[in-house]
Amino acid sequence: MKNFIFSFSILFGLLFFGGIGTQYTYAQTTDNENVFLAQVDHVDADQVGTHEDLVEEAVEEEHHTAPIWLVIPFVALLLMIATGPLFYEHFWHHNYPKIAIGFALLVVFYYLFILGNVHAPVHALAEYIQFIALLASLYIASGGILIEIDKKATPFANVTLLVIGALISNLIGTTGASMLLIRPFIRLNKGNIQAYHIIFFIFMVSNVGGSLTPIGDPPLFLGFLKGIPFFWTLEHNWPAWIFTLVMLAVVFYFIDKKIGRANDDNELEETVYTNKFSLVGIKNFGWLFIIICSVFLDPNVIEGVPAIVYDGQKFSYIREIIMLTVAFLSYRFADQRAIKGNEFNFEPIREVAFIFIGIFGTMMPALELVGAFAKSPDGAAMITHNTLYWGTGILSGFLDNAPTYLNFLAAAMASKGASINNIEEVRQFAADGYHDSAFELMAIAIASVFFGAMTYIGNGPNFMVKSIAEQNGIKMPSFFGYIIRFSLPILLPLLFLVWLVFFAFV
Repeated sequence: MKNFIFSFSILFGLLFFGGIGTQYTYAQTTDNENVFLAQVDHVDADQVGTHEDLVEEAVEEEHHTAPIWLVIPFVALLLMIATGPLFYEHFWHHNYPKIAIGFALLVVFYYLFILGNVHAPVHALAEYIQFIALLASLYIASGGILIEIDKKATPFANVTLLVIGALISNLIGTTGASMLLIRPFIRLNKGNIQAYHIIFFIFMVSNVGGSLTPIGDPPLFLGFLKGIPFFWTLEHNWPAWIFTLVMLAVVFYFIDKKIGRANDDNELEETVYTNKFSLVGIKNFGWLFIIICSVFLDPNVIEGVPAIVYDGQKFSYIREIIMLTVAFLSYRFADQRAIKGNEFNFEPIREVAFIFIGIFGTMMPALELVGAFAKSPDGAAMITHNTLYWGTGILSGFLDNAPTYLNFLAAAMASKGASINNIEEVRQFAADGYHDSAFELMAIAIASVFFGAMTYIGNGPNFMVKSIAEQNGIKMPSFFGYIIRFSLPILLPLLFLVWLVFFAFV
């Protein structure tokens, strides 16, 4: 429990130390440069110029740092995402694109024209393009695959489909598995489908399931690109993966047995099932395969892959062009029986695209403050595998879990004198080359994936599954309803058990 409190201290402490600490450091540097010189070994007259350059760089960096109040647009956007569908649904439905873009532009313009910081917006834009290209291509390609299951929706059948979906998530990603199986899952439970079915689908298929491979979930893929070995996640995450999936499956089974059976008793006619399974649009599995293969075409991993070089960093564009081209072709040449059978349309990916423009655009100051505090002496002193688990987890639920993963990994490495931008040091960190480093990485990896299920915005597929469910007439809980009715009473206690079993007493 002490470590649980420490993690909250990180979140709230950044509001004070994140802003005050940088100002205090800067004042110390400018008022007494001898303090800075005392920290450098063997400084001679020839190095004075170097010192002055470093001081100048520190001053410049300070002026490029976002003020604390700039997190207000991000908080306001989250509140509107939470309250809009509940209290002003008509206004929100017609105006959420304008609201999301407006908040994003407000923060981006402040970075560009007030702070003179081009670096952060460019990185956010690159990450957004990578994010939406992957989600859009998987969504469109899987929309051309129709899975028909003519079977009675028993609790065992539902659990089986959810576990299969969790396994598939590691092969085609949580987004691919979610888009492939959410419609068959809804059709399997036609007549009895309720919100809890969709929520547990989000828990198991859209999040927890994809924690065994870098393909499974975006945070793990970003870690792979930074230098973490491909099979590291399988080697370290499988015990927690099995433990959590089994617990979720058991809880869902008993809920479905009680509530689902009550609905079955109300059926007036007994339906005859053939227990047959059919697939329409098999060729779209080929498109999915191309998308997954293109994921690895990263210029930071494979030499010779064309890239856009900015500020010393390579940004991929070939991969994204391939993904978007596949999205177009897979829809253009899709089997129309599958498209019609899935009642496919672009509204879910449209909603995700606009909402996450706002999230990626406004979350820059929040991530910056979290990272700055975690790397500060006060924050670094608090970094353990326990605080990393809760800190990464809590923020992954309310920020996109991919950049949250990178920020906490960077902070954990910085606390040990290593850099996330050095591939060799990342590999050493994963190989336990620093004290408890592999264990800390395990805490970050598991928390970022598992806690992504805490809210609709914790992971990209969550919002898409919700949108598809609503289009099929399922009344989904609001943002707060999701948290209060499902995340807090069901998911959080399970994640607390994960912490107790795998982290608390190690």
